[in-house]
Amino acid sequence: MSKEILMVAEAVSNEKGVDQEVIFQAIEQALSTATKKRYDEGANIRVVIDRETGDYDSFRWWDVVADDVMAELGTQFTTEEAHEKDPTLAVGDTFEETVENIAFGRIAAQTAKQVIVQKVREAERELIISRFVNRIGEMLNGTVKKVTRDHIIVDFGDNAEGLLPREELVGREIFRINDRTRVILTSIRDDTRGPQLLVSRAASEMLVQLFHIEVPEISEGIIEIKGAARDPGQRAKIAVKSKDARIDPVGACVGMRGARVQAVSNDLDDERIDIILWDDNPAQLVINAMAPAEVESIVVDEDSHSMDVAVSEENLAQAIGKGGQNVRLASELTGWTINVMTMDQAQEKQQEESLNVVENLMTALDIDEDVAIVLVEEGFTSLEEVAYVPLEEMIDIEGFDEGIATELRARAKDALLTMALASEEQLANAQPAEDLLTMDGMNDALANTLAGKGIITMEDLAEQAVDDLMEVDGMDEETAAALIMTARAPWFVDQGE
Repeated sequence: MSKEILMVAEAVSNEKGVDQEVIFQAIEQALSTATKKRYDEGANIRVVIDRETGDYDSFRWWDVVADDVMAELGTQFTTEEAHEKDPTLAVGDTFEETVENIAFGRIAAQTAKQVIVQKVREAERELIISRFVNRIGEMLNGTVKKVTRDHIIVDFGDNAEGLLPREELVGREIFRINDRTRVILTSIRDDTRGPQLLVSRAASEMLVQLFHIEVPEISEGIIEIKGAARDPGQRAKIAVKSKDARIDPVGACVGMRGARVQAVSNDLDDERIDIILWDDNPAQLVINAMAPAEVESIVVDEDSHSMDVAVSEENLAQAIGKGGQNVRLASELTGWTINVMTMDQAQEKQQEESLNVVENLMTALDIDEDVAIVLVEEGFTSLEEVAYVPLEEMIDIEGFDEGIATELRARAKDALLTMALASEEQLANAQPAEDLLTMDGMNDALANTLAGKGIITMEDLAEQAVDDLMEVDGMDEETAAALIMTARAPWFVDQGE
Protein backbone atom coordinates (compact mmCIF):
# COMPACT_ATOMS: atom_id res chain seq x y z
CA MET A 1 0.00 0.00 0.00
CA SER A 2 2.87 2.37 0.78
CA LYS A 3 4.32 2.02 -2.71
CA GLU A 4 0.85 2.46 -4.19
CA ILE A 5 0.44 5.83 -2.40
CA LEU A 6 3.80 7.03 -3.70
CA MET A 7 2.89 5.92 -7.22
CA VAL A 8 -0.48 7.71 -7.12
CA ALA A 9 1.08 10.93 -5.80
CA GLU A 10 3.74 10.91 -8.53
CA ALA A 11 1.36 9.98 -11.34
CA VAL A 12 -1.33 12.56 -10.52
CA SER A 13 1.31 15.25 -9.88
CA ASN A 14 2.88 14.66 -13.29
CA GLU A 15 -0.49 14.50 -15.06
CA LYS A 16 -1.93 17.68 -13.50
CA GLY A 17 1.29 19.62 -13.11
CA VAL A 18 0.78 20.30 -9.39
CA ASP A 19 3.07 19.77 -6.41
CA GLN A 20 3.13 16.25 -4.93
CA GLU A 21 2.47 17.77 -1.50
CA VAL A 22 -1.02 18.73 -2.70
CA ILE A 23 -1.66 15.12 -3.73
CA PHE A 24 -0.41 13.76 -0.40
CA GLN A 25 -2.74 16.15 1.45
CA ALA A 26 -5.65 15.01 -0.71
CA ILE A 27 -4.91 11.33 0.03
CA GLU A 28 -4.61 12.08 3.76
CA GLN A 29 -8.01 13.77 3.68
CA ALA A 30 -9.52 10.86 1.74
CA LEU A 31 -8.10 8.32 4.23
CA SER A 32 -9.38 10.32 7.22
CA THR A 33 -12.84 10.63 5.61
CA ALA A 34 -13.00 6.90 5.02
CA THR A 35 -11.73 6.17 8.56
CA LYS A 36 -14.49 8.30 10.12
CA LYS A 37 -17.09 5.97 8.59
CA ARG A 38 -15.99 3.26 11.01
CA TYR A 39 -17.60 5.17 13.88
CA ASP A 40 -21.30 5.57 14.54
CA GLU A 41 -20.77 8.85 16.38
CA GLY A 42 -18.78 11.80 15.11
CA ALA A 43 -15.02 11.44 15.17
CA ASN A 44 -12.01 13.70 14.67
CA ILE A 45 -9.55 11.78 12.51
CA ARG A 46 -6.24 12.81 11.01
CA VAL A 47 -3.91 10.75 8.85
CA VAL A 48 -0.20 11.47 8.38
CA ILE A 49 1.67 10.01 5.38
CA ASP A 50 5.46 9.70 5.38
CA ARG A 51 6.48 11.49 2.17
CA GLU A 52 9.57 9.30 1.76
CA THR A 53 8.26 5.78 2.43
CA GLY A 54 4.54 6.10 1.83
CA ASP A 55 3.78 4.63 5.27
CA TYR A 56 0.94 6.30 7.15
CA ASP A 57 -0.54 6.52 10.64
CA SER A 58 -4.10 7.32 11.72
CA PHE A 59 -5.02 9.28 14.85
CA ARG A 60 -8.27 10.05 16.61
CA TRP A 61 -8.47 13.11 18.88
CA TRP A 62 -10.83 14.72 21.39
CA ASP A 63 -11.03 18.28 22.73
CA VAL A 64 -11.23 18.62 26.54
CA VAL A 65 -14.13 20.79 27.81
CA ALA A 66 -15.34 21.76 31.28
CA ASP A 67 -17.55 19.35 33.24
CA ASP A 68 -20.48 21.79 33.19
CA VAL A 69 -20.48 21.81 29.36
CA MET A 70 -22.40 19.27 27.31
CA ALA A 71 -19.59 17.40 25.55
CA GLU A 72 -20.19 16.47 21.90
CA LEU A 73 -20.32 12.70 21.54
CA GLY A 74 -17.25 11.31 19.81
CA THR A 75 -15.30 14.58 19.52
CA GLN A 76 -15.10 16.01 23.08
CA PHE A 77 -14.22 14.82 26.60
CA THR A 78 -15.24 16.40 29.85
CA THR A 79 -12.32 16.82 32.26
CA GLU A 80 -13.60 13.80 34.20
CA GLU A 81 -13.53 11.62 31.07
CA ALA A 82 -10.19 13.07 30.01
CA HIS A 83 -8.57 12.28 33.40
CA GLU A 84 -9.44 8.61 32.88
CA LYS A 85 -7.11 8.79 29.86
CA ASP A 86 -4.49 11.16 31.25
CA PRO A 87 -4.68 12.90 34.67
CA THR A 88 -2.61 15.85 33.40
CA LEU A 89 -5.17 16.96 30.80
CA ALA A 90 -6.94 20.29 31.37
CA VAL A 91 -9.72 22.29 29.67
CA GLY A 92 -8.55 23.37 26.23
CA ASP A 93 -6.11 20.45 25.81
CA THR A 94 -6.44 17.75 23.20
CA PHE A 95 -6.22 14.02 23.77
CA GLU A 96 -5.05 11.94 20.83
CA GLU A 97 -4.57 8.23 20.30
CA THR A 98 -3.46 6.03 17.44
CA VAL A 99 -6.19 4.02 15.70
CA GLU A 100 -6.04 1.23 13.18
CA ASN A 101 -5.22 2.32 9.64
CA ILE A 102 -7.79 1.74 6.97
CA ALA A 103 -6.33 0.00 3.92
CA PHE A 104 -5.72 2.39 1.05
CA GLY A 105 -6.89 -0.17 -1.46
CA ARG A 106 -10.26 -0.53 0.26
CA ILE A 107 -11.10 3.16 0.45
CA ALA A 108 -14.38 3.95 -1.17
CA ALA A 109 -13.11 4.83 -4.64
CA GLN A 110 -15.57 7.65 -5.18
CA THR A 111 -14.71 9.39 -1.89
CA ALA A 112 -10.99 9.32 -2.57
CA LYS A 113 -11.48 10.45 -6.14
CA GLN A 114 -13.69 13.39 -5.15
CA VAL A 115 -11.26 14.62 -2.52
CA ILE A 116 -8.23 14.29 -4.77
CA VAL A 117 -9.99 15.93 -7.72
CA GLN A 118 -11.11 18.83 -5.50
CA LYS A 119 -7.61 19.35 -4.14
CA VAL A 120 -6.14 19.19 -7.61
CA ARG A 121 -8.66 21.74 -8.88
CA GLU A 122 -7.80 24.10 -6.06
CA ALA A 123 -4.11 23.72 -6.83
CA GLU A 124 -4.72 24.27 -10.54
CA ARG A 125 -6.78 27.38 -9.73
CA GLU A 126 -3.98 28.82 -7.61
CA LEU A 127 -1.45 27.90 -10.29
CA ILE A 128 -3.42 29.67 -13.03
CA ILE A 129 -3.99 32.77 -10.90
CA SER A 130 -0.29 32.95 -9.99
CA ARG A 131 0.64 32.65 -13.69
CA PHE A 132 -1.63 35.44 -14.87
CA VAL A 133 -2.21 37.80 -11.92
CA ASN A 134 0.76 39.96 -12.92
CA ARG A 135 -0.11 39.89 -16.62
CA ILE A 136 -3.32 41.96 -16.56
CA GLY A 137 -3.09 44.45 -19.42
CA GLU A 138 -0.78 42.20 -21.44
CA MET A 139 -1.53 40.64 -24.81
CA LEU A 140 -2.06 36.86 -24.85
CA ASN A 141 -2.01 34.45 -27.79
CA GLY A 142 -4.54 31.66 -27.77
CA THR A 143 -6.68 29.26 -29.77
CA VAL A 144 -10.45 29.41 -30.05
CA LYS A 145 -11.80 26.42 -28.14
CA LYS A 146 -15.53 27.07 -28.13
CA VAL A 147 -17.91 29.54 -29.78
CA THR A 148 -21.33 30.35 -28.29
CA ARG A 149 -23.93 33.02 -28.92
CA ASP A 150 -22.72 35.12 -25.97
CA HIS A 151 -18.99 34.56 -25.83
CA ILE A 152 -15.90 32.81 -27.14
CA ILE A 153 -13.63 30.54 -25.08
CA VAL A 154 -9.93 31.02 -25.84
CA ASP A 155 -7.47 28.31 -24.80
CA PHE A 156 -4.04 29.52 -23.59
CA GLY A 157 -2.70 26.04 -22.75
CA ASP A 158 -2.01 24.32 -19.41
CA ASN A 159 -5.73 24.35 -18.47
CA ALA A 160 -5.93 28.17 -18.74
CA GLU A 161 -8.92 29.52 -20.64
CA GLY A 162 -10.10 33.05 -21.39
CA LEU A 163 -13.67 34.29 -21.69
CA LEU A 164 -14.10 36.72 -24.60
CA PRO A 165 -17.62 38.27 -24.52
CA ARG A 166 -19.22 39.18 -27.83
CA GLU A 167 -19.31 42.85 -26.82
CA GLU A 168 -15.51 42.77 -26.47
CA LEU A 169 -15.01 41.76 -30.11
CA VAL A 170 -13.94 44.21 -32.80
CA GLY A 171 -16.45 45.15 -35.47
CA ARG A 172 -18.00 42.19 -37.22
CA GLU A 173 -15.17 39.70 -36.81
CA ILE A 174 -16.11 36.03 -36.79
CA PHE A 175 -14.19 33.25 -35.05
CA ARG A 176 -14.26 29.51 -35.60
CA ILE A 177 -12.90 26.68 -33.47
CA ASN A 178 -9.08 26.32 -33.72
CA ASP A 179 -8.65 29.90 -35.02
CA ARG A 180 -5.62 31.67 -33.56
CA THR A 181 -6.28 35.04 -31.94
CA ARG A 182 -4.68 37.73 -29.79
CA VAL A 183 -6.47 39.28 -26.84
CA ILE A 184 -5.83 41.58 -23.87
CA LEU A 185 -6.18 40.15 -20.35
CA THR A 186 -8.44 42.64 -18.53
CA SER A 187 -9.14 40.90 -15.21
CA ILE A 188 -9.31 37.57 -13.39
CA ARG A 189 -12.58 36.39 -11.88
CA ASP A 190 -12.39 33.56 -9.35
CA ASP A 191 -15.51 31.47 -8.85
CA THR A 192 -16.47 27.95 -7.81
CA ARG A 193 -15.79 26.58 -11.27
CA GLY A 194 -12.25 27.90 -11.23
CA PRO A 195 -10.50 31.11 -12.20
CA GLN A 196 -11.93 32.82 -15.27
CA LEU A 197 -9.57 34.94 -17.35
CA LEU A 198 -11.61 37.82 -18.78
CA VAL A 199 -10.16 39.02 -22.07
CA SER A 200 -10.96 41.68 -24.66
CA ARG A 201 -10.12 42.76 -28.18
CA ALA A 202 -12.01 46.06 -27.86
CA ALA A 203 -9.88 47.55 -25.06
CA SER A 204 -7.62 50.49 -25.93
CA GLU A 205 -4.66 48.51 -24.59
CA MET A 206 -5.15 46.08 -27.50
CA LEU A 207 -4.29 48.87 -29.92
CA VAL A 208 -1.26 49.89 -27.85
CA GLN A 209 0.10 46.34 -27.64
CA LEU A 210 -0.27 45.78 -31.39
CA PHE A 211 1.80 48.90 -32.07
CA HIS A 212 4.42 47.57 -29.66
CA ILE A 213 4.66 44.49 -31.86
CA GLU A 214 4.66 46.26 -35.23
CA VAL A 215 6.87 49.27 -34.40
CA PRO A 216 10.35 48.33 -33.11
CA GLU A 217 11.01 51.91 -31.97
CA ILE A 218 8.12 51.60 -29.50
CA SER A 219 9.26 48.27 -28.05
CA GLU A 220 12.78 49.69 -27.74
CA GLY A 221 11.48 52.71 -25.83
CA ILE A 222 12.53 55.32 -28.40
CA ILE A 223 8.90 56.22 -29.16
CA GLU A 224 6.35 56.46 -26.35
CA ILE A 225 2.61 55.95 -26.69
CA LYS A 226 1.06 58.69 -24.57
CA GLY A 227 -2.58 57.72 -24.98
CA ALA A 228 -5.15 55.88 -27.07
CA ALA A 229 -8.89 56.08 -27.67
CA ARG A 230 -11.02 53.66 -29.66
CA ASP A 231 -14.39 53.11 -31.20
CA PRO A 232 -13.66 49.36 -31.71
CA GLY A 233 -13.80 48.21 -35.30
CA GLN A 234 -14.47 51.68 -36.67
CA ARG A 235 -11.96 54.32 -35.67
CA ALA A 236 -9.15 54.99 -33.20
CA LYS A 237 -6.72 57.73 -32.26
CA ILE A 238 -3.30 57.16 -30.74
CA ALA A 239 -0.89 59.86 -29.50
CA VAL A 240 2.85 59.25 -29.80
CA LYS A 241 6.01 61.08 -28.74
CA SER A 242 9.65 60.52 -29.72
CA LYS A 243 12.47 60.61 -27.18
CA ASP A 244 14.93 61.09 -30.04
CA ALA A 245 14.56 64.36 -31.96
CA ARG A 246 15.92 62.69 -35.09
CA ILE A 247 12.99 60.26 -35.30
CA ASP A 248 9.55 61.23 -36.54
CA PRO A 249 7.17 59.27 -34.25
CA VAL A 250 4.17 59.55 -36.57
CA GLY A 251 6.14 58.42 -39.63
CA ALA A 252 7.67 55.52 -37.70
CA CYS A 253 4.23 54.29 -36.65
CA VAL A 254 2.81 54.65 -40.16
CA GLY A 255 5.73 52.76 -41.68
CA MET A 256 6.88 52.51 -45.28
CA ARG A 257 3.82 53.01 -47.49
CA GLY A 258 1.67 52.63 -44.38
CA ALA A 259 2.74 49.03 -43.79
CA ARG A 260 2.95 49.20 -40.00
CA VAL A 261 -0.32 50.96 -39.29
CA GLN A 262 -2.03 48.78 -41.91
CA ALA A 263 -0.85 45.63 -40.12
CA VAL A 264 -2.42 46.87 -36.90
CA SER A 265 -5.60 47.86 -38.72
CA ASN A 266 -5.87 44.44 -40.38
CA ASP A 267 -5.74 42.75 -36.97
CA LEU A 268 -8.64 44.96 -35.79
CA ASP A 269 -11.12 44.36 -38.61
CA ASP A 270 -9.80 47.28 -40.70
CA GLU A 271 -10.22 49.82 -37.89
CA ARG A 272 -9.24 53.29 -39.13
CA ILE A 273 -6.37 54.64 -37.01
CA ASP A 274 -5.34 58.30 -36.68
CA ILE A 275 -1.77 58.69 -35.38
CA ILE A 276 -1.43 61.96 -33.44
CA LEU A 277 1.74 63.81 -32.49
CA TRP A 278 1.76 64.34 -28.71
CA ASP A 279 2.31 67.87 -27.42
CA ASP A 280 2.77 68.98 -23.82
CA ASN A 281 0.74 72.09 -24.62
CA PRO A 282 -2.92 71.02 -24.11
CA ALA A 283 -4.24 73.41 -26.75
CA GLN A 284 -1.82 72.17 -29.41
CA LEU A 285 -2.56 68.57 -28.41
CA VAL A 286 -6.28 69.15 -28.97
CA ILE A 287 -5.54 70.77 -32.34
CA ASN A 288 -3.49 67.68 -33.30
CA ALA A 289 -6.16 65.31 -32.00
CA MET A 290 -8.89 66.96 -34.07
CA ALA A 291 -7.12 65.90 -37.29
CA PRO A 292 -7.95 65.56 -40.10
CA ALA A 293 -10.15 68.61 -39.37
CA GLU A 294 -8.30 71.94 -39.40
CA VAL A 295 -8.80 74.15 -36.34
CA GLU A 296 -9.21 77.88 -36.99
CA SER A 297 -9.15 79.06 -33.36
CA ILE A 298 -9.20 77.59 -29.87
CA VAL A 299 -10.17 79.03 -26.48
CA VAL A 300 -9.05 77.24 -23.30
CA ASP A 301 -11.15 77.33 -20.12
CA GLU A 302 -9.00 75.77 -17.40
CA ASP A 303 -11.68 76.18 -14.72
CA SER A 304 -14.11 73.87 -16.52
CA HIS A 305 -11.27 71.89 -18.18
CA SER A 306 -12.83 72.47 -21.58
CA MET A 307 -11.89 74.02 -24.91
CA ASP A 308 -13.97 75.79 -27.53
CA VAL A 309 -12.67 74.70 -30.93
CA ALA A 310 -13.72 76.75 -33.94
CA VAL A 311 -13.55 75.40 -37.49
CA SER A 312 -14.73 76.68 -40.85
CA GLU A 313 -18.30 75.94 -41.90
CA GLU A 314 -17.20 73.38 -44.50
CA ASN A 315 -15.01 71.59 -41.93
CA LEU A 316 -17.67 71.33 -39.22
CA ALA A 317 -19.04 67.92 -40.22
CA GLN A 318 -15.52 66.47 -40.49
CA ALA A 319 -14.50 67.94 -37.12
CA ILE A 320 -17.52 66.46 -35.37
CA GLY A 321 -17.36 63.17 -37.24
CA LYS A 322 -20.08 60.60 -37.85
CA GLY A 323 -22.24 60.47 -34.74
CA GLY A 324 -19.77 62.80 -33.00
CA GLN A 325 -17.06 60.15 -33.31
CA ASN A 326 -14.09 62.41 -34.14
CA VAL A 327 -14.65 64.93 -31.36
CA ARG A 328 -15.52 62.18 -28.87
CA LEU A 329 -12.29 60.28 -29.52
CA ALA A 330 -10.25 63.49 -29.45
CA SER A 331 -11.80 64.38 -26.09
CA GLU A 332 -11.10 60.91 -24.69
CA LEU A 333 -7.51 60.99 -25.96
CA THR A 334 -6.66 64.43 -24.56
CA GLY A 335 -8.75 64.35 -21.39
CA TRP A 336 -10.37 67.71 -22.23
CA THR A 337 -14.02 68.45 -22.94
CA ILE A 338 -14.10 69.76 -26.52
CA ASN A 339 -16.88 72.01 -27.82
CA VAL A 340 -16.82 72.24 -31.63
CA MET A 341 -18.40 75.23 -33.36
CA THR A 342 -18.14 77.34 -36.49
CA MET A 343 -16.13 80.56 -36.59
CA ASP A 344 -19.35 82.61 -36.62
CA GLN A 345 -20.64 80.79 -33.53
CA ALA A 346 -17.28 81.27 -31.78
CA GLN A 347 -17.25 84.99 -32.53
CA GLU A 348 -20.84 85.34 -31.34
CA LYS A 349 -20.03 83.52 -28.08
CA GLN A 350 -16.91 85.60 -27.55
CA GLN A 351 -18.87 88.81 -28.10
CA GLU A 352 -21.48 87.71 -25.54
CA GLU A 353 -18.82 86.87 -22.99
CA SER A 354 -16.96 90.12 -23.66
CA LEU A 355 -20.20 92.07 -23.23
CA ASN A 356 -20.80 90.41 -19.86
CA VAL A 357 -17.25 91.21 -18.75
CA VAL A 358 -17.60 94.83 -19.91
CA GLU A 359 -20.82 95.22 -17.93
CA ASN A 360 -19.26 93.67 -14.82
CA LEU A 361 -16.21 95.97 -15.01
CA MET A 362 -18.40 99.05 -15.59
CA THR A 363 -20.46 98.26 -12.50
CA ALA A 364 -17.61 97.19 -10.20
CA LEU A 365 -15.14 99.95 -11.19
CA ASP A 366 -17.71 102.69 -11.88
CA ILE A 367 -16.20 103.42 -15.31
CA ASP A 368 -17.52 104.32 -18.75
CA GLU A 369 -18.24 101.66 -21.34
CA ASP A 370 -15.38 102.87 -23.55
CA VAL A 371 -12.82 102.38 -20.76
CA ALA A 372 -14.23 98.91 -19.92
CA ILE A 373 -14.04 97.90 -23.60
CA VAL A 374 -10.40 98.99 -23.79
CA LEU A 375 -9.57 96.91 -20.68
CA VAL A 376 -11.28 93.82 -22.14
CA GLU A 377 -9.57 94.25 -25.50
CA GLU A 378 -6.23 94.41 -23.67
CA GLY A 379 -6.98 91.11 -21.90
CA PHE A 380 -8.29 92.32 -18.53
CA THR A 381 -11.30 90.06 -17.96
CA SER A 382 -11.64 90.05 -14.15
CA LEU A 383 -11.30 92.34 -11.14
CA GLU A 384 -8.35 90.26 -9.91
CA GLU A 385 -6.41 90.99 -13.10
CA VAL A 386 -7.09 94.73 -12.85
CA ALA A 387 -6.11 94.75 -9.16
CA TYR A 388 -2.94 92.68 -9.25
CA VAL A 389 -1.43 92.75 -12.76
CA PRO A 390 1.85 94.75 -12.70
CA LEU A 391 1.16 98.48 -12.98
CA GLU A 392 3.48 98.78 -15.99
CA GLU A 393 1.23 96.58 -18.11
CA MET A 394 -1.74 98.87 -17.54
CA ILE A 395 0.29 102.07 -18.10
CA ASP A 396 1.36 100.68 -21.51
CA ILE A 397 -2.27 100.75 -22.69
CA GLU A 398 -2.77 103.57 -25.18
CA GLY A 399 -4.48 106.52 -23.51
CA PHE A 400 -3.69 105.35 -19.97
CA ASP A 401 -1.15 106.96 -17.65
CA GLU A 402 0.09 106.17 -14.16
CA GLY A 403 -2.71 108.12 -12.52
CA ILE A 404 -5.46 106.25 -14.38
CA ALA A 405 -3.80 102.88 -13.83
CA THR A 406 -3.33 103.54 -10.10
CA GLU A 407 -6.94 104.66 -9.70
CA LEU A 408 -8.29 101.62 -11.55
CA ARG A 409 -6.19 99.27 -9.39
CA ALA A 410 -7.42 100.96 -6.22
CA ARG A 411 -11.06 100.71 -7.33
CA ALA A 412 -10.61 97.02 -8.22
CA LYS A 413 -9.10 96.24 -4.82
CA ASP A 414 -11.89 98.12 -3.07
CA ALA A 415 -14.50 96.17 -5.07
CA LEU A 416 -12.83 92.86 -4.20
CA LEU A 417 -12.69 93.83 -0.52
CA THR A 418 -16.37 94.80 -0.54
CA MET A 419 -17.28 91.47 -2.14
CA ALA A 420 -15.21 89.57 0.44
CA LEU A 421 -16.85 91.42 3.34
CA ALA A 422 -20.30 90.76 1.90
CA SER A 423 -19.46 87.09 1.58
CA GLU A 424 -18.22 86.95 5.18
CA GLU A 425 -21.35 88.74 6.39
CA GLN A 426 -23.50 86.31 4.48
CA LEU A 427 -21.66 83.41 6.09
CA ALA A 428 -21.87 85.01 9.52
CA ASN A 429 -25.66 85.25 9.17
CA ALA A 430 -25.93 81.73 7.77
CA GLN A 431 -28.11 79.36 9.78
CA PRO A 432 -27.25 75.67 10.07
CA ALA A 433 -29.71 73.24 8.52
CA GLU A 434 -31.89 71.02 10.68
CA ASP A 435 -30.01 67.83 9.76
CA LEU A 436 -26.71 69.40 10.89
CA LEU A 437 -28.21 70.65 14.17
CA THR A 438 -29.70 67.26 15.08
CA MET A 439 -26.73 65.15 13.97
CA ASP A 440 -25.14 62.88 16.59
CA GLY A 441 -22.17 64.56 18.27
CA MET A 442 -23.31 68.07 17.26
CA ASN A 443 -24.33 70.99 19.48
CA ASP A 444 -25.85 74.38 18.63
CA ALA A 445 -22.64 76.35 19.17
CA LEU A 446 -20.56 74.09 16.96
CA ALA A 447 -23.26 73.96 14.26
CA ASN A 448 -23.40 77.77 14.14
CA THR A 449 -19.61 77.97 13.97
CA LEU A 450 -19.57 75.53 11.05
CA ALA A 451 -22.37 77.43 9.30
CA GLY A 452 -20.23 80.57 9.58
CA LYS A 453 -17.58 78.74 7.57
CA GLY A 454 -20.03 77.74 4.86
CA ILE A 455 -20.78 74.24 6.25
CA ILE A 456 -24.57 74.44 6.40
CA THR A 457 -25.79 70.84 5.98
CA MET A 458 -24.66 67.30 6.84
CA GLU A 459 -23.75 66.87 3.17
CA ASP A 460 -21.47 69.93 3.39
CA LEU A 461 -19.78 68.41 6.47
CA ALA A 462 -19.44 65.01 4.78
CA GLU A 463 -17.42 66.58 1.98
CA GLN A 464 -14.85 68.08 4.36
CA ALA A 465 -11.46 66.66 5.31
CA VAL A 466 -10.13 66.50 8.86
CA ASP A 467 -7.68 69.33 8.14
CA ASP A 468 -10.56 71.56 7.02
CA LEU A 469 -12.14 71.38 10.48
CA MET A 470 -8.96 72.02 12.41
CA GLU A 471 -9.51 75.77 11.93
CA VAL A 472 -12.48 75.56 14.34
CA ASP A 473 -11.50 76.62 17.87
CA GLY A 474 -11.19 73.70 20.29
CA MET A 475 -11.41 71.08 17.51
CA ASP A 476 -9.09 68.04 17.64
CA GLU A 477 -8.42 65.46 14.94
CA GLU A 478 -10.33 62.66 16.66
CA THR A 479 -13.48 64.75 17.07
CA ALA A 480 -13.22 66.09 13.50
CA ALA A 481 -12.86 62.57 12.08
CA ALA A 482 -15.83 61.32 14.11
CA LEU A 483 -18.07 64.18 12.96
CA ILE A 484 -17.16 63.68 9.31
CA MET A 485 -17.78 59.90 9.46
CA THR A 486 -21.18 60.50 11.11
CA ALA A 487 -22.08 62.95 8.34
CA ARG A 488 -20.97 60.40 5.72
CA ALA A 489 -23.05 57.56 7.20
CA PRO A 490 -25.99 58.15 4.79
CA TRP A 491 -23.61 57.60 1.85
CA PHE A 492 -22.94 54.02 2.92
CA VAL A 493 -26.62 53.34 3.56
CA ASP A 494 -27.42 54.44 0.00
CA GLN A 495 -24.65 52.19 -1.37
CA GLY A 496 -26.01 49.24 0.60
CA GLU A 497 -29.47 49.76 -0.86
